[in-house]
Amino acid sequence: MLAFTNAKEKQSPTIIGAGCKLTGDIKTDHTVQIHGNVVGNVTADTVIIGRGGHVVGKVTATNLFLHGSLDGPATVNTANIFSNAQMTGTLSYFTLNITGNTGLECKLAKRKDKKNE
Repeated sequence: MLAFTNAKEKQSPTIIGAGCKLTGDIKTDHTVQIHGNVVGNVTADTVIIGRGGHVVGKVTATNLFLHGSLDGPATVNTANIFSNAQMTGTLSYFTLNITGNTGLECKLAKRKDKKNE
């Protein structure tokens, strides 16, 4: 299980558990799973906002999996939006996947810049 890693492992996820509230920015080259509340910007390769997760701030990621709620802008390569997801702000993406009825009240902006930048 990835939640239990050691110093020899190069990739371990950052997990904000249910009931946890974090105020501040998160920046990592790996995965961030948010099941609690984050007030701050999140920058990661993959950002997963779980059903009970709530982020107030900007998300920058290669991959976004949104099951919970995001209040703020997001700039991603691939956005995966699931039923029950809610978002306000602007979602900038290359690829957008929407599953089910979501509570999106955001502006959608297809990115035209290069994926590798």
